[in-house]
Amino acid sequence: MPKFLTKIILGFDFGSNNIGVAIGQLVTGTAHPIDTIRVKNGIPNWLQIEKLIKEWQPSLLVVGLPLNMDGTDQCFTDCARKFANYLCDRFNIQICMQDERLSTKEARSELFRYGGYRNLVRSSIDSKSAAIILQDWITAYLSKDILTYK
Repeated sequence: MPKFLTKIILGFDFGSNNIGVAIGQLVTGTAHPIDTIRVKNGIPNWLQIEKLIKEWQPSLLVVGLPLNMDGTDQCFTDCARKFANYLCDRFNIQICMQDERLSTKEARSELFRYGGYRNLVRSSIDSKSAAIILQDWITAYLSKDILTYK
């Protein structure tokens, strides 16, 4: 049985200005938004990420993989992979990548549906996108259709 099966999983929606963060677990099969981390001059706030990792002690990290609609890499795909590699190297936690196509659009739609325009705040969108990415990974894992990145 994988070590992360009953543990906490953190999900990340990597962006050039913000990184959305979500938390989830396989026992309940759910993911929820928890935070948004600022990125300044292309550098994430690693102290904030470290604080979240120390607080939640995840056994797995899931990072959204930005792809074009046809499944090919886009210019930002390599940045997300580098972020995932750095997370793995810095925190020594298993990383999985998850296709994040349309997660931001879905996040905006859900937030609008439950609160109108006042819910469409950038930080809410980013963390909700992370939750959607993580929920997609959890659903795929539970259906045995995942890819382990590193």
